[in-house]
Amino acid sequence: MAYILSLETSSSVCSVALHQDRQLLSYAELQMEKSHSSHITIMVQQVVENAGIRLEQVDAVAVSGGPGSYTGLRIGSGTAKGLCYSLDKPLVSVGTLEAMARQVISGTPAPNRYLFCPMIDARRSEVYTCLLDHALGEVLPVEPLILEPTSFARELEKQPIIFFGSGAAKARALLPPHPNALWVEDVKPTAKAIGELAFAKLQAAQLEDVAYYEPFYLKEVYITKPLGK
Repeated sequence: MAYILSLETSSSVCSVALHQDRQLLSYAELQMEKSHSSHITIMVQQVVENAGIRLEQVDAVAVSGGPGSYTGLRIGSGTAKGLCYSLDKPLVSVGTLEAMARQVISGTPAPNRYLFCPMIDARRSEVYTCLLDHALGEVLPVEPLILEPTSFARELEKQPIIFFGSGAAKARALLPPHPNALWVEDVKPTAKAIGELAFAKLQAAQLEDVAYYEPFYLKEVYITKPLGK
């Protein structure tokens, strides 16, 4: 039996979950822009107290490993590493896109019939995406993809694909209609899915080196110079 504290900060939604093995005990979510750094430690304490345990009883800390918001991922990883250092607990990292796919797969009847395409909105016509089967096996690797009308054309001819995430609306507007293209709305990264996947990684001892861990940013942060300088 293991208590797993999970943090999700890769998007504008900040969430914290506490699982006992795969069972969700407590959850908190905040949908407020640029609030992660000031609220996440409060949310951690709230989630633990609501479950009726002490923070010291947590067996592992899991974090959304990216891709996603550069600043958000830094806040999440920094908080997770701080908790691991102070509590002397192991760190587990779970891919953000993989966790998003887990949510959709678990709610899809006969998921083996489909491929799953999580998308995180990036700049302009770009998304962070991958293509997974129902067992979270990688069909196309995680990449920053500039969408074109021909994107996923070959894969759509072979099997139905379910598209979802913050970048899916951008893809739906650009890709031509196809009978094998299916769309699910309102799928966002959540600490609930991070915790579910983290349990299996903890059991398999797939742990991170707390001292050297960095999120999977996928791309370097985009910084512009102020005008006039």
